[in-house]
Amino acid sequence: MKLRLSPQTLLILDAFLLQADEWKYGYDLSRITGLKSGTLYPILMRLAERGLLETQWEPGEPGKPPRHMYRFTPDGLRFARSSAAADAGGALGQVALGLVEG
Repeated sequence: MKLRLSPQTLLILDAFLLQADEWKYGYDLSRITGLKSGTLYPILMRLAERGLLETQWEPGEPGKPPRHMYRFTPDGLRFARSSAAADAGGALGQVALGLVEG
């Protein structure tokens, strides 16, 4: 599958790999990666369009809007793991997340 693996995309894939089976909110991904919404959401949309992420809306509590959630599809998890392995074990994204020293 051809997908541009920018440093920002690798950050997002690494963030999902931290708890690969969990649903994640865009806001939480923004906090984890440090990416602004103008960078984060287009990447999430591309990953979803390619079948790597599944999405769903969580109904909002009274007075709060619904929230969009994301998690890996089985293909997405395989892709992320292989991309992390090709990136020397995910080193680029892991360094940016502060999980290992650069």
